[in-house]
Amino acid sequence: MVQNKGKDRWLGVLALVIALVAWQIIAAYIIRYPFILPAPTDVATAFISLLKSGKILLDIEASLVHFAIGLLAALLIGIPLGILMGWNRRFDAFIDPLIELLRPIPPLAWIPFAIIWFGLTAWSAGFVIFIGAVFPIILNTYSGFRGVPRVFVEAARMLGCTRSRDLIRYIAFPAALPSVAAGIRIATGVGWMCLVAAELFGVSNYGLGQKLWFYYNLHQMDAVVVYMIILGLIGLAFDMIFRYWIDRHFLKWRTGEVA
Repeated sequence: MVQNKGKDRWLGVLALVIALVAWQIIAAYIIRYPFILPAPTDVATAFISLLKSGKILLDIEASLVHFAIGLLAALLIGIPLGILMGWNRRFDAFIDPLIELLRPIPPLAWIPFAIIWFGLTAWSAGFVIFIGAVFPIILNTYSGFRGVPRVFVEAARMLGCTRSRDLIRYIAFPAALPSVAAGIRIATGVGWMCLVAAELFGVSNYGLGQKLWFYYNLHQMDAVVVYMIILGLIGLAFDMIFRYWIDRHFLKWRTGEVA
């Protein structure tokens, strides 16, 4: 089994190498026009130049701040709201029409108000990320709590756990955690895409998305590809770290691990 996993990893590396070689051949020998498709060697040269100037690190820092503001706000509001909606039918009936009215509005539609309310600041970008990330968290938390088997709750009550606060903490939330974790994972991806789009549309003077558009206007497509690759790598890192952390600390029981 371990040997098969090692072979699978090497297959992934092989796919990346083949893609890079094909990209180099197509860009350098078929298209031969860097504005349409820069070659990997051009992109590597641009990356080294940007790294030496320190611009990339500043933009990564700015984008991470934007993302942290939006996702943290989405977690602080989305999880409690989803719990209340899933646990209390009256509250669900009260708030659900408002949620369903706001949810279909694209996050980018809020950009004008983000700029008016917060200006060209980190809070403006964070607000757009919050709008994109909060609804997946609410809906998945709600679904998780709605799906808690009734027998779990009844058994807990028979054993003396009668308060709603204790039932949520010790019974409902652990049972709903896989759904909550799935919602956070989806929200992370959506929020990262919203971050790039928000920065592209000018909610901030700094950030990976902002510089991507800046270098496009300068027709420096090799730098554009550098920022695209960085965006993809950071998004992948977020997803891998989150999955590892959740599986390691909260969902061991799904794989039979108890220690």
